[in-house]
Amino acid sequence: MAAVAGRTYPAVTFEVDPERAAAFARAIGADPAEGVPPTFAAVYSLGTTAPQLFTDEEAAVDFARLLHAEQEFEWSRHPRAGEAVTSRGRVASDTSRRGMRFVSFETDTTDAEGAPICRSRALFVIRS
Repeated sequence: MAAVAGRTYPAVTFEVDPERAAAFARAIGADPAEGVPPTFAAVYSLGTTAPQLFTDEEAAVDFARLLHAEQEFEWSRHPRAGEAVTSRGRVASDTSRRGMRFVSFETDTTDAEGAPICRSRALFVIRS
């Protein structure tokens, strides 16, 4: 297995479907009238880019041994329902110690003009 730190994946464009965002809001007990919930970033940011890492043969992520250890989001602004956003994921670091592999994965999401919307940071631990 080769470390893949620094690897950047292709950008993915995602339309924030109003009905899907409203259903998400209701599922977490939020009012859909208040707009797209902040945690919907798990869908348009991490949810669109992490699969690229998981299916990258060179990254060799064993999904059965994967633990999603940490997650954080930093917003410049929240997207609007109906807005198209573009996310690009990258492996910020890939290290091994004590029989475990630690992969830090970051995703930057921008609007149609390229202005920042959100940065997602996730830490994946893969047990040996």
